[in-house]
Amino acid sequence: MAKPNYQFEKRQRDLAKKSKQEEKRQQKLANKTATDADGNAVDEDSATQPTSETTNTQ
Repeated sequence: MAKPNYQFEKRQRDLAKKSKQEEKRQQKLANKTATDADGNAVDEDSATQPTSETTNTQ
């Protein structure tokens, strides 16, 4: 009788969990852009990265 491969099962659970989280993230992003009141798409990256005006250049 073959013994169970627990590492494989754990890896499969982790991959499923990761893909489910990614789907949720995509869904939230789609909802966020769809419910934008002005109809403008919100760029998530531009809100998190500093602009050249806010950086301190010495």
